[in-house]
Amino acid sequence: QVQLVESGGGLVQAGGSLRLSCTTSGRTFSSYTMAWFRQAPGKEREFVAAHGGRAISTYYADFVKGRFTISRDNAQNTVYLRMNSLTPEDTAIYYCVAAKVAIPVMRASTYDYWGQGTQVTVSS
Repeated sequence: QVQLVESGGGLVQAGGSLRLSCTTSGRTFSSYTMAWFRQAPGKEREFVAAHGGRAISTYYADFVKGRFTISRDNAQNTVYLRMNSLTPEDTAIYYCVAAKVAIPVMRASTYDYWGQGTQVTVSS
């Protein structure tokens, strides 16, 4: 069983930045693909970014390319999402997810483990 705990959400003004963190349990963190999804009120859950396990591949949704960066520290069992140039449209609950085999990487049902989510609110 993998447990995921997110932190780092909060309220920020448009144009600001936040860094989300997700710490996991388990001894095989490095073998999991880690990703972030988000869900805004009244909208469907959507893929944000993913980072392969032992691979160095990263994947981003088009709407965050150039603004968000996903990274991981396997020694700390932690994955990060650095978010810059935030807009009110980025307001959502952000979920950290994990999968041993993430194919396709952008599909929510691919992921076996989900965190509780952390709220990100961007004011205009």
